[in-house]
Amino acid sequence: MNAVIAGISYRALLGRRRIWLLVLLPVVLIALAVLLRIVSGGSELITVEFMQKFALGAILPLLGLIAGTGVIAPEIDDGTIVHLLAKPISRPVIAQTKFLVAASMLALFAAVPTFVAAYLLINLESGIAYGFALGALVGGLAYAALFMLLGILTRHAVTIGIAYALIWEGVVGNFVPGARRFSIQQWAQTIADQVSSSSFLSSELTLGFAVTALLVVTVGAVVWAGQRLRSFSLTGDE
Repeated sequence: MNAVIAGISYRALLGRRRIWLLVLLPVVLIALAVLLRIVSGGSELITVEFMQKFALGAILPLLGLIAGTGVIAPEIDDGTIVHLLAKPISRPVIAQTKFLVAASMLALFAAVPTFVAAYLLINLESGIAYGFALGALVGGLAYAALFMLLGILTRHAVTIGIAYALIWEGVVGNFVPGARRFSIQQWAQTIADQVSSSSFLSSELTLGFAVTALLVVTVGAVVWAGQRLRSFSLTGDE
């Protein structure tokens, strides 16, 4: 990790309009959790469904998209990436540093609010809060790596990322059994299921498969991003 690159990435990410979305989405999650607690009275079934469909199914991929693309895509779009690539810094180190910045943002704005939302709904009952917080953390790492790579590969990363989150993760991954093996959301839910003892939370995937898939996507995307930056033209052209 390069401290200078990390500092630049944090300032760029937190200084843009993205910071408002990074803050707003967790606030919405927690506010809805409070409202749901008032209405449902702390139902375990409703809590699990809310965390599956909203926390992991909607908020997490959006936060992953904002943080993952936000650490590098704007620099590519405005051409400032040229100044960074011209310095004697290893391209893989640049990719790794930017991934760690995105990952830290997701730990703060995704994993922590997920725990808070679940805790407000049902306290620590059945380990649901711990399970979904861990699921949000590991799922967030995979989203951060994937969307960072996407931001390097194409200038349409946000559009493609939204389509992926809405169509593949939201529709195909939830309703087509075979497609669940290729869904970050489903892998994250598998982790949550292993930590929680709730009878309302179950996964069709094994823990071994989910962990392996998360590692392959996360590590693979970061390595690929570093290799892609090696061949990136100093003119800013892809």
